[in-house]
Amino acid sequence: MSNSIENISKVIGAKRIGTAQANIDWLLTDSRSLGFPEETLFFALKTKRNNGHKYIPDLYERGVRNFVVNDLPENIADYADVNFLQVKDSLKALQSLAADHRKQFRIPIVGVTGSNGKTVVKEWIYQLLSPDKIVTRSPRSYNSQIGVPLSVWLMNEHTQVGVFEAGISEMGEMESLREIIQPTIGVLTNIGGAHQENFFSMQDKCMEKLTLFKDCDVLIYDADNKLISSCVQKSLFTAREIAWSKIDNERPLFIESVEKGVESTTIKYRYLGIPARYTIPFIDDASIENSLHSLAVALYFMVSPTKIAERMATLEPVAMRLEVKDGKNGCVLINDSYNSDLASLDIALDFMQRRSADKSKKRMLILSDILESGQSNKLLYREVAQMVHNRGIDKIIGVGEDISAASNLFDEEKYFFQTTEELIDSNILQKLHDEVILIKGAREFHFEDISDRLELKVHETILEVNLNALIDNLNWYRNKLRPETKLVCMVKASAYGAGSYEVAKTLQDHRVDYLAVAVADEGSVLRKAGITASIMIMDPELTAFKTMFDYKLEPEVYSFQLLEALIKAAGKEGVTNFPIHIKINTGMNRLGFEPEEIPQLIDRLKRQTAVIPRSVFSHLVGSDSAQFDSYTVHQIDIFKKASSELQAAFSHKILCHILNTAGIERFGGAQFDMVRLGLGLYGVDPFTNKVLHNVSTLKSTILQIHNVKKEDTVGYSRKGCLERDSRIAAIPIGYADGLDRRLGNGRAYCLVNGQKAPYIGNICMDVAMIDVTDIDCVEGDRVEIFGDNLPVTVLSDILGTIPYEILTSVSDRVKRIYYQD
Repeated sequence: MSNSIENISKVIGAKRIGTAQANIDWLLTDSRSLGFPEETLFFALKTKRNNGHKYIPDLYERGVRNFVVNDLPENIADYADVNFLQVKDSLKALQSLAADHRKQFRIPIVGVTGSNGKTVVKEWIYQLLSPDKIVTRSPRSYNSQIGVPLSVWLMNEHTQVGVFEAGISEMGEMESLREIIQPTIGVLTNIGGAHQENFFSMQDKCMEKLTLFKDCDVLIYDADNKLISSCVQKSLFTAREIAWSKIDNERPLFIESVEKGVESTTIKYRYLGIPARYTIPFIDDASIENSLHSLAVALYFMVSPTKIAERMATLEPVAMRLEVKDGKNGCVLINDSYNSDLASLDIALDFMQRRSADKSKKRMLILSDILESGQSNKLLYREVAQMVHNRGIDKIIGVGEDISAASNLFDEEKYFFQTTEELIDSNILQKLHDEVILIKGAREFHFEDISDRLELKVHETILEVNLNALIDNLNWYRNKLRPETKLVCMVKASAYGAGSYEVAKTLQDHRVDYLAVAVADEGSVLRKAGITASIMIMDPELTAFKTMFDYKLEPEVYSFQLLEALIKAAGKEGVTNFPIHIKINTGMNRLGFEPEEIPQLIDRLKRQTAVIPRSVFSHLVGSDSAQFDSYTVHQIDIFKKASSELQAAFSHKILCHILNTAGIERFGGAQFDMVRLGLGLYGVDPFTNKVLHNVSTLKSTILQIHNVKKEDTVGYSRKGCLERDSRIAAIPIGYADGLDRRLGNGRAYCLVNGQKAPYIGNICMDVAMIDVTDIDCVEGDRVEIFGDNLPVTVLSDILGTIPYEILTSVSDRVKRIYYQD
């Protein structure tokens, strides 16, 4: 298979400008993820929010010499030894190239789609098949219009099976993914409510997903799901079906029983009349269903029931996330200790490079042998060494016979060990300090033991922050905006309790136009951490002007007093044309210039050069309540008139914005130039009070369980009176952590193993007690305070407050753990 630039140019139907010889190994769509410039082909994609063409000069400086473009650079003569492949649509060119690449393989290809479980099923299929075959699979959740072609491109001459997932968010998207994946085996996991706003009905969504499988040899799905079965029948597929069922024993794969234990589930099945069984180390319904889909694939590949049982017993939970944790001795851990392959290593190194906020910390990689790659060890580790070098790694610890044998290929400070136990016994881990450490290992090396020794464990209560959910929420609201509408994202109050840096970095990576914080100190902390996006200060303090000037933080200005003080301070610092954001009071009656003051404001702004209006905005009072809609329209009318008056006085463009989260959803006609996204970004719809994609999950741990007699009491002031013999658990979270004291004495509950456990007695400063009498649990079990399974809105409703208060009340002493698909 030829990956020469000449052949690629023909495949995508490009007009080639340049004659440089090149062979392409890597496709790139995100300039920040560059690893191998000489062998990289960059696709300059145009999206609603960005244009990849503007990154060409930077990539050229970094060594890239091959580009797929819609438009040629104006100064094309400045680019020497470059190939520009000009096409009408660079995304379609990327997809065409991947589709052509796929056609070169006559091997089984598994296509996985559905609303939930795609990534888990894909990974479990890999775990079941990879001991016998060389499997190429989608890295993490690369399942989009861009992610799928990048995944398929990873297949090479060693690949024996491909496993790729496909995700869609609207009608008409699946056909292009089908042409790229061209699956021979199709797996439909389930159909749920994700992205339902872009489909007329659940049936439409199901039919769209089934488009992926119209040329498959075999189709795998849950026959007991009436919606899916109905849609499969309507699709008139000719494929053989392995539709598993728990109720129809005529199906080729009949599930005879599902027996849940305390920590595992045993499943008895009959395939083509032959009985067998397996046990998985999970008890949740989603994992059971995912295992059945994976079972069907393994049976199709004629993996023996004995091997299936052996491999099912050791299925790993799919850590579809790169966890960022605090480590000991000032270290930061990036934990990816569930697998190790070349594609996921590149993704993890890229993640590490972007997340290294503190430049004083060295970058260390702890890496195991990369198994079942199909390549010779010499070529494989030469490529790994180049990748490590290009990503700026300072130190490497290698674990395993193969990587140790290739130690001479690495130029960095290096340490190599034959086994994980040998590394742990060496005491080198205890000597690490002030480093960013990426832990990346194949499952059999048990790198979780390394992570456990390096992690700083100061508290049993944690806040998990799902950055992928944050992105989903961002895109949900972006889809409601015109392509040209700019976006301000609120990250004040430590990003609504989620942690400002990680959230701000994620938003910056997804190219929002502005970040907004309350005070200058919040902005300066972000700047010091490496955030370069524009930052707006919503509550500027008179004492913080120099901080704003030094760190380029743009203040809101709402009064003549503040304006005069700012102009005076700018004069002392020699600052001119400093951008400010003019606030107009249209009915909130909190802060802002009155509309009738606009002429006076214009006059003052014209008579100085220290500051320049960058935007003009106002706050809506009741956009989250239908009863105030007429007042909201009244506010918008006032703002439109006042902002137009201000703009007319200046020749430069002044951005106008009045819509908040609820306004984006309900008053789309008033987008003006920009909107401000707050609570919706963190997963709560302020109009319906429903959770979109949950971002923050507050968890604790059962420290101890007491058996307490009837009529005894629990906690301070003997407030927790018992009416029966009870089991009372203590958890290490209290009002100093942000657990409101008013939730005690049975007013609210948390979740233990998915079941409601009411708070009993007064909530203490550092500890709360819960009633677990009717719950099967032990000391050490996790407790959910709010999050994925217990919406934060449940607690805010009980307290008669708003979700903002619950989210921002989580104290700084609660450790944050961030993860992203």
